[in-house]
Amino acid sequence: MLLHYNARVMSKAFVREDEIGLDPVIRRPSSSLAAGEKNYLTPAGAHRLREAVAELKHERIALASPPISTDARNELREIDHRLDYLEQSLRSAEIIPVPERPWDVVRFGATVVVRDSDGEESRYHIVGVDEADLLPDSISWRSPVARALLQSRLGERVTVDAPGGRNRLEILSISYD
Repeated sequence: MLLHYNARVMSKAFVREDEIGLDPVIRRPSSSLAAGEKNYLTPAGAHRLREAVAELKHERIALASPPISTDARNELREIDHRLDYLEQSLRSAEIIPVPERPWDVVRFGATVVVRDSDGEESRYHIVGVDEADLLPDSISWRSPVARALLQSRLGERVTVDAPGGRNRLEILSISYD
């Protein structure tokens, strides 16, 4: 009897999840922050992340009502992983307030308009790693462009060493939302 029981347990252990109707385990995305590095967020970014958490919780409640299909179970797992990630991000966040005026130095949270060496203008909003994908023109404070711009002054020219090559940017304006 014991041998039969162990054989059944062993055979179940080697069944693939997709054979029993579930997708493989979805791994939580790991943060691109190095160990000990601060998780900065703008106040607006923290607000958007909190809204995303509330929306995901609402979706979760709607999906969790019986009967739960395999697709719904898979979607619930995805929602749970995303919720876990966003809640961890908010718990570890250091929310950086908008600096006092005058806004003549680029700091975290700034929206900077620059002109490159070809005369083209671009706009960059320097934000936290976890909020960089939430808005158009937003870039992480860890990006090469943001690192070149941070602590620079209005009218100053900075050099950006990026994967696409070297570029000179002139800071035309600095603002904060």
